[in-house]
Amino acid sequence: MEMFSRLEPRAEYLSFELALAARKLVEQVMLVKPGEHVVLTGDTSSDRRVVDATAQAVAAAGAHPVVVWSETMPSSSMEPPRPVAGAIADADVWIEFAVSYVMHSDAFRRAMANGCRYTNLTAMDVHMLVATVGRPDFDGVIRLGKALVHLLEQADEVRITSANGTDITGRNGDRPINLRGKPAEKPGETVMLSGQISWNPLEETQDGVLVFDGALWPPDQLGLLRSPVRCTVEKGVVTKIDGEGQDAEIFRRWMESWDDPNMYRVAHWSLGFNPGVPAPTGRIVEDERVFGCVELGIGTKGAWIGGEPWVSAAHTDGSILGPSIYLDGECIEKDGVYVHPDLVKICRELGVAGY
Repeated sequence: MEMFSRLEPRAEYLSFELALAARKLVEQVMLVKPGEHVVLTGDTSSDRRVVDATAQAVAAAGAHPVVVWSETMPSSSMEPPRPVAGAIADADVWIEFAVSYVMHSDAFRRAMANGCRYTNLTAMDVHMLVATVGRPDFDGVIRLGKALVHLLEQADEVRITSANGTDITGRNGDRPINLRGKPAEKPGETVMLSGQISWNPLEETQDGVLVFDGALWPPDQLGLLRSPVRCTVEKGVVTKIDGEGQDAEIFRRWMESWDDPNMYRVAHWSLGFNPGVPAPTGRIVEDERVFGCVELGIGTKGAWIGGEPWVSAAHTDGSILGPSIYLDGECIEKDGVYVHPDLVKICRELGVAGY
């Protein structure tokens, strides 16, 4: 995976800040209560310092931390080893740190059906936990997310463009707009890192061109993009993948390797706005939340998105930097900068650079 390297190997690196961020994750985001059984899953590519700090925060909250390590599997959304599946199936809370995450697998669906509260923090390292959880104003980021949700709920047609050639349109119809970065309040609820809203417009209305230029993962050969990947979308399905560089060819061959028509279906549209992520790094949890970015998922579609869910061989996510967003013709973001007055006001309150 092509990443921006920043891993500091010393155990004491940001250790005080890490402890505070882990406590915030456990107590304010996952709402862990005394006596609960909390499973933390990591693979051999995970940052052990993050897992250990989170386990300690779980114990400090009066709950029971259970850490399960496993091998790094070849791709995401694969079925995990049976002991991992068994542990998460009986958890009150599950925090996933594995790089080869198992979200969208049958084991994941069983855990959710059993009432587990879940978050996917794949590839989370020390710097990321501090920058995206520990330091940002959690309530303020939620406030910005709710403002974006409100604007999208009032609109039907959504058009996204960018200087790189992206120009795609979809209609929301009665589809829900989901604020994903929120406290895990309900049994069986999936929450994600703050700074993202997600939805999927009516599939048959999604037409245009996507040009991913920030990050795209999986496959493992990608991550940070070295050259843009262009996807033609017709009625919610990717019908052509091209680009001038090698990355497009890698992505096209990976998609073809699954021999699965559902792999080409657009699963969700997302807007990223975590103040701790100024640029992509190759770690998909961050790359989906670059402040002001647009991100789209292709492949398996979760039931929480709204509309018909489906299962495919895998799921991949790609980001578009510096987008412009038009809701029923009104521009709310221009070249990566929010211009709607309600959004600008909140960005200023959060102290986001450029506002």
